[in-house]
Amino acid sequence: MRLSAQQQALERYLATGDSVIPPELLEQIQGSNTLPAADGLMIYHNAYRARLLGVMREDFPALHRWLGDESFAQLATAYISAWPSRHFSLRWLGEKLPQFIRGYIAEPQRSPMIELATLEWAFTLAFDAPDTEPLSLDVMSRFSADDWVNLRVCLTPSVRWLQLQHNTVGMWVAAKADADIPAVIALSAPLDCLVWRHELVCQYRTLEPGEASALRLLTDGGSFASLCQDLVGMHGEQAPMQAAIWLKQWVGEGLLEPR
Repeated sequence: MRLSAQQQALERYLATGDSVIPPELLEQIQGSNTLPAADGLMIYHNAYRARLLGVMREDFPALHRWLGDESFAQLATAYISAWPSRHFSLRWLGEKLPQFIRGYIAEPQRSPMIELATLEWAFTLAFDAPDTEPLSLDVMSRFSADDWVNLRVCLTPSVRWLQLQHNTVGMWVAAKADADIPAVIALSAPLDCLVWRHELVCQYRTLEPGEASALRLLTDGGSFASLCQDLVGMHGEQAPMQAAIWLKQWVGEGLLEPR
């Protein structure tokens, strides 16, 4: 067997999760009196799977804590078998977990599990997102009247916008604080939640419906002038002030960049 074929056989043995060693692979491995080839391959197999499970626990700590060691290990093992790592970096190992849960877990657990996994993965995506130069308060301080009227912005690449149907944020916060995780509660209305990276630190916060609507309008191509006009119905003469207050907050948080 050529070296390349031997390497591919070893990769298949590790990736599939099957503990049965292919005979053609076993024939190519030389063992010793103290460690037969079969035992050595099994040790390697178990160590590799343990490393993958460790990565899943690191990427989804809140889900791990909610489910407990045994249930999380069962979920992660089934996931790894269905979606074996195909990237040189283990950073992408958990990418398809929310999708896998959708077809693996039944309701009523399925939806809150998907949300919690999606929230945790959003932090990974935010941390690894490309660096850009966000709009700053210093730049805004030099705006002319025309600059304000025509201002158009978009969300920075690290921002992940989630709409949650359950008390997922509360469950995540409790898990991070090592506190008792609350029971799952379905929300009366969807909750908008942002996850992003600012100055090398991942952030999150939820948005009230009015703020969420304003931010969506502004980052979907609307201008600052159109935002002010849209807010008149609810805020009247205070619409420009409210728009400016929100804009200052969004810029200070590093959420926006010029379009």
